[in-house]
Amino acid sequence: MPRVFPRVESPLGAGGPALELPDLPDRITVRELIRAQVREEVTRYNLNGALPFQGLVTPTEAERRLNSGSRRRERSTVDWEEQAELAERAFDKQGFVLIVGDRQVESLDEDVDLTGEPELVFVKLVPLVGG
Repeated sequence: MPRVFPRVESPLGAGGPALELPDLPDRITVRELIRAQVREEVTRYNLNGALPFQGLVTPTEAERRLNSGSRRRERSTVDWEEQAELAERAFDKQGFVLIVGDRQVESLDEDVDLTGEPELVFVKLVPLVGG
């Protein structure tokens, strides 16, 4: 099984640490890869109450709390499947792109060969203001 460590970056290259995605097959669709990434991000967030959420898409509940300025001590867990669906839609709407090795993948149904353990980078895009 390949060892895969995708990174999530901004267009300027800044981003969090790469997460290992365990137990992936040699070939996987972009959709399955996104779902594995989101599942790992959410699992780590749900297990460690001190960490802020860092991932492909921001959970809606976490986003509401951030925007409201709420300082409640408790926090709800995030549903990884809901987040994965949001991430799939964001990919389709070019909210982020996936670079595999030296090429950008275009479709959720595209196969990715992980046997050579290619570099995987999710690049979160920023919408332009005014047009």
